[in-house]
Amino acid sequence: MSPQAYLDFAVQAALVLLSLSFVITVARVIKGPTLPDRVLALDLLVAAAIGFIAVLGIKTGYTLYIDIAIALGLVGFLATVAF
Repeated sequence: MSPQAYLDFAVQAALVLLSLSFVITVARVIKGPTLPDRVLALDLLVAAAIGFIAVLGIKTGYTLYIDIAIALGLVGFLATVAF
């Protein structure tokens, strides 16, 4: 099996796992009994979005996605601290 096939499999597996974590986190945002639960879930949504962007950057080879993921991480951190 070629290295490209391993990379393609890893990218697809990462996207599936990130999608699953995204769905579970959205359920926690909706259901979360307290405000801290919802804030933590929103922080996890930002982390999942960063993961999506990073995996798409690897998949497409477009390195600007990595810079966008870093910027989103900084904004997400500030939003969590603000809440």
